[in-house]
Amino acid sequence: MAAMPDVRDALLDAAYDAAVTTGWQRARMADIASAAGVSRQTLYDQFGSREGLALHLALRETERFLDGVERAMDRRAGDVHEAFEAAATFALKQAENNPLIRSILTEDGEAGLLPYMTTRAEPLIDAARERLVAYLAENWPGIDSGVAHEVGEVVTRLTLSYIVLPGPTPATAAHRIATVAAHVLERV
Repeated sequence: MAAMPDVRDALLDAAYDAAVTTGWQRARMADIASAAGVSRQTLYDQFGSREGLALHLALRETERFLDGVERAMDRRAGDVHEAFEAAATFALKQAENNPLIRSILTEDGEAGLLPYMTTRAEPLIDAARERLVAYLAENWPGIDSGVAHEVGEVVTRLTLSYIVLPGPTPATAAHRIATVAAHVLERV
């Protein structure tokens, strides 16, 4: 039998595929378990419930997403505005092109994954904010930690709002997000 992390990864991969191909609402736990090569009971042993699986899937995808955001910021780390603009551009374009995010945003009802980006998004927002705060502390150590925390919170929520309710082009939205973040950070 596979080691537990491998089982978890296989189940999360199967959940991802199910959410993208059939939508989360129509995805059956038995089918996800079968696709991962384990029993339905093993799935429940690993995640506790359908909601637990959804949360872990959302958290894993958030971590992958944030890795890309950090890489985008690294390419422009010398300038706060450029770093935030690169990160926001990456995030917004990724949201447009990521099949799971597209599935989440086009699926109807409370049983889908959309609540994990809106009404139940705190774990995702917390993860994104903390990664951004840590990034700021590492790359711009002169920034007050309280201000970094506030900027992380606002940038995360603002970016999420542009993902859930698209408005202008990703480039325009990214410029606006970066301008707000840079303005606050450059004043302190």
